[in-house]
Amino acid sequence: MNKNLLWAIFWLLPFAGICQQLTLVNNIEGRTKTSLNGKWEILIDPYENGFYDYRLKENPNGFFMNAKPKSKKEFVEYDFVPTDYLNVPGDWNSQREKLQLYEGTVWYKKSFDYQVKPSKRLFLYFGAINYYSIVYLNGKKLGEHEGGFTPFSFEVTGLINEKDNFVVVKVDNKRRADGVPTVNTDWFNYGGITRDVYLAETEQNFVEDYSIQLKKGSFTTINGAITLNKFETNKTVKVLIPELKIDKSVLISSNNQATFSVEAKPTLWSPSLPKLYDVLVVNGNDTLKDKIGFRTIETKGTDILLNGKSVFLKGICIHEEIPQRVGRANGYDDARILLGWAKELGCNYVRLAHYPHNEAMLKLADEMGLLVWAEIPVYWTIHYWDTAVLNKAKSQLLAEVTQNKNRASIIIWSVANETPVSEARNNFLSALCNYTRSLDNTRLLSAAIEIGRGKKKDTYLLDDQLGEYLDVLGCNEYLGWYNGTPDDCLTRTWETPYNKPLVISEFGGEALYGRHGDASEVWNEEFQARLYTNQLKMLSKIPFLRGMSPWILADFRSPRRQLHGIQDGWNRKGLLSDKGFKKLAWYTLHQYYEGK
Repeated sequence: MNKNLLWAIFWLLPFAGICQQLTLVNNIEGRTKTSLNGKWEILIDPYENGFYDYRLKENPNGFFMNAKPKSKKEFVEYDFVPTDYLNVPGDWNSQREKLQLYEGTVWYKKSFDYQVKPSKRLFLYFGAINYYSIVYLNGKKLGEHEGGFTPFSFEVTGLINEKDNFVVVKVDNKRRADGVPTVNTDWFNYGGITRDVYLAETEQNFVEDYSIQLKKGSFTTINGAITLNKFETNKTVKVLIPELKIDKSVLISSNNQATFSVEAKPTLWSPSLPKLYDVLVVNGNDTLKDKIGFRTIETKGTDILLNGKSVFLKGICIHEEIPQRVGRANGYDDARILLGWAKELGCNYVRLAHYPHNEAMLKLADEMGLLVWAEIPVYWTIHYWDTAVLNKAKSQLLAEVTQNKNRASIIIWSVANETPVSEARNNFLSALCNYTRSLDNTRLLSAAIEIGRGKKKDTYLLDDQLGEYLDVLGCNEYLGWYNGTPDDCLTRTWETPYNKPLVISEFGGEALYGRHGDASEVWNEEFQARLYTNQLKMLSKIPFLRGMSPWILADFRSPRRQLHGIQDGWNRKGLLSDKGFKKLAWYTLHQYYEGK
C-alpha cells in the first residue's frame, strides 16, 4: 500500500475511532465491479436499540446479525422485510415523508449472492454515507467510517459466500459538535447511503493508486506515479496514452511505487477546448482506464494563469442538491442538470460547496470544460482546538485528493469556509494548508475568508492572516444583504496587503421566484437583480479580482430559513428557484459573463 496512505490511516485511527480504507478510491469506475445499488431493507432506530442493550452497552446480538427465530418458541424483536426499504443511492429524507427531518440511526440491509473467484480479491466500496456508519458483512463487523461526503472501502476477500450474503450498515446522520462539519450549518442534513455501493474485484496485486499529469510549470513533460497494493520483485507496470503514442514501462520500487516522466505535446485542456486523452495503466491482467486532461495552473502576482495565460473565473456556487426532486444529487444525470445550468449561465468555473461532491460532477466538469473549486466542510465554528477534529478534516482531504487528483477541472483545493479568526483557528487551518500541499502541490490553495473594514470609511480590507498560506484569496461578502444597502456597493473600494489574486467566493441575496415589486424591497426578484447589478459594478473595479462565484445556482433546503410564505425552509439566494425557474438576477449575471 502507498506509504503515505498507510501513515495517514494509522495516524487518524487513534483520534477519530474510524477504520477508513482508501484502497479503491481512485477511479472506482475503471474497476471490475458489481453494483449493490437498488432497494435496501431498513429499520428506523431512533433509540439505537439495534446497537445497544438496555444498559447502553454494545449488544453482540444487534440488528447487524439479521437474526431469524429458529422455532416458534424463540422470539426476535426485529426483522428486515422487503416491503420496508429505501433506494440506494439516495437520502432517506426525500424518500419518506416521516423521515424528512429525521436525525438518527437507520439500519440498511442488502442480501446478495456472488460467484466467488479464488484468484481474485474483493472489496466493498461505498461512495458516501452521511454521516457516521458501521459496516457489517454476514454478521461480522468490517469497520467504521466518519464523514458524509467521502468514499471508503473494506477488503472482503474470503468473507463472501456463493449464496445468502448480507451487508448491514448502521447509518447515523446526527450532527456532532466534534464533527466536520459541526452541528451548525446552512444546508440540509440529508441522511443515508447517498452514493453508489459496489463489490469491486481485483487481481491479487493491483494498481491501488496513480497520478498522471503535466509537470508543474511544463507544457510538454508528463509526470506519473503509480502505486501497487504490494511489492513484487522485478515488477513492471505499463502506461499507455495511445493518441500521444506513449507506451511506457516502469519498474516498481521497494515502496510499491513507480514514478516516471515522458515527453509529449498534448493539446492543453481548457474551458474552450476540454481535450481528454484515453489513459491505460496496465498491471498484468489488471487494466485501469481513465480519461485525463493535461493543463497547468499557477499564479503570478495577482493573476491566475491557466496554461500560461491569464484567466478570469466566471463562476457560480453549487450545492449537491437537485431542486426539483428536493434531495441529494448523485450520478451523471443529476450532474448534467447542475453543470448544464452553469454552462447556460455563461460560467467557465464552478465552486462545489461546501463539501466533496460525487465523482460524476468532477468527471463531467472535465468533459464540459468547467474549472472547479473543491472543498471540505471545515465550516463556521468547528472545534479548532481539538486535534481529533483536525485529523477528521485531514482524513476528508486525503480521500478527496486521492479520488480526484487526476481531474484536470480541479484547479483549487479549499480548506475552509467563513471561519472565525483566532489563534486556534489559524493553527488549525495553517496545518490543513501544509497537509494539502504535501498531498498535491500542483494545484492552487484557497479558503473562503471574510472581509474586514479598512481605515477609510468606504474601504474593505482583506488582511486575514490565513492569506499568507493561500495561493488565491477567497472572500465571502454580502454587502447589500446582510449589511448595508445595494447602493453602498457603488462607493466601496477594496484593499489587501497580499500580492495575490482574489476570487469572490460568495455574494448575493434572497428572492422568492415570482415575487415582484419595488427594487428597494427585500425578497423581490427586482431587489435581487439590483443587488447583483451594483455588486458587479463594485467588483469590476477591484484591480486584483480574478474571478467570482456568486451564491448560489439554485434555491436549496436549509432549516435555518424560517420566514413563512417566503423561505419556508429554503435558502432563496438561488438564481434558479426550487423548481429550476430563472429569476431576474440570472439574466443580470448571464449578461455580465457574456460581456466578460
